[in-house]
Amino acid sequence: MATGTLISVSEYLTTSYSPDRDYVDGVVVERNMGEKDHSRLQTALAVFLGARQREWGIHVYVEQRVQVKPVRFRIPDICVVAGAEPEEQIFTTPPLVCIEILSKDDRWSQVQERIDDYLAFGVRHVWVIDPRSRKAYEFTPEGMHEVKELRTQEPSISIPLPALFE
Repeated sequence: MATGTLISVSEYLTTSYSPDRDYVDGVVVERNMGEKDHSRLQTALAVFLGARQREWGIHVYVEQRVQVKPVRFRIPDICVVAGAEPEEQIFTTPPLVCIEILSKDDRWSQVQERIDDYLAFGVRHVWVIDPRSRKAYEFTPEGMHEVKELRTQEPSISIPLPALFE
C-alpha cells in the first residue's frame, strides 16, 4: 500500500521508517508485517542459517535493504549472501537467496512483483514460505515449484521444511 506522494531516492534513503518500507518507482510501499507465525518462522530460519554461516560460507541478513533497480529497493524477510561479507550498507549486488514469508494480508500479485524484481536483479533463488499452509515454493530463472526442502547447489544449503515448523 502506498504511503504518500512521489519522493526521490535520496529522500527515501535519508528518512527512517518504522517498520522499514520498500521503495518502488518513487513510492514508499508498506510491507505487510507478520504475526506470530510469520515472526516465529523468520526467527527459526535466521537461527538455522546463522548457525551454519561459517560451514556453508554464507552471511545471513534479516530485513536488509536490497537495491534491485535504480529506483527500486526491496526488503526481503531474510537474504543470504554467499562468499565474502558485503561491505555496503544497502546491497547493490544480488544475494544468493531472498526469502519471503507470507503474511495473512499478502496479495499474490504483490508477492509476484517482488519475486520478479529479485529474479530480474540476478537473485538465483527466491524462496516463498507460507507459515499457515506450511508450504514452500522456490522461484528461479527456470520457473517455480513447490519444495519440501530449501536448497541451493553452490554453496550447498539444505533446509528440510519440517525442521522449521517444529
